[in-house]
Amino acid sequence: MLNLADFSAVIFDMDGLVLDTEKTYFIAWQQAAARMGYTLSDTFCLSLSGLNGDAVVQKLLAECGADFDLATFNQVAGKVWREYVTQHGIAVQHGFNELLAFIVQQSLPYCLATNSRAINALECLALAGLSNVFDLIISRDDVANGKPAPDIFLHAADCLQVPIERCLVLEDSHAGIIAATQAGAFSIFIPSTQPINPLTLAYCDVMMPNLHDVLESFRA
Repeated sequence: MLNLADFSAVIFDMDGLVLDTEKTYFIAWQQAAARMGYTLSDTFCLSLSGLNGDAVVQKLLAECGADFDLATFNQVAGKVWREYVTQHGIAVQHGFNELLAFIVQQSLPYCLATNSRAINALECLALAGLSNVFDLIISRDDVANGKPAPDIFLHAADCLQVPIERCLVLEDSHAGIIAATQAGAFSIFIPSTQPINPLTLAYCDVMMPNLHDVLESFRA
């Protein structure tokens, strides 16, 4: 059983944790690649989950070749993604609103800590109807190194004025769990993709299937 009183702050990841964005990225990446004559498998797209932009670029070049036209890919993928989310929106993950309401009720500080750039994070939150939910957003723009480096979580703890050891990190990706572990935070892994990497289970403190179950554990 988890006790929320054991923590002094909660740090939420965004993509795949608060928002169901990852499938929208996969659709955009695969369609953009197909228009350029390449194929990105589901397995490859899953391997990009939680990575920062620089790491995604390196994996794309390794997969498609050093002459892969990143500028065209990014332009086409961005267009496809925006068309898709404009039509379908971005879903909020099951249990997030209820869990956040409980955290607020407990007067516990919280923030968002994402590998996305600030402009992209703000756009995604707006499309999901969560523009005013997070007073504090730590993005890839705020640190030297993105996840799986610990910088984002360490910076979040500093901004919250809470020791990282007293922070609860909620993450859905392997890169995020590694970052939280290296930072020294307590982490709950809520996987957004399958299959689950056994190493992620080894690094996280607890695994739960969704945010609703996290809430129920706190209420127990």
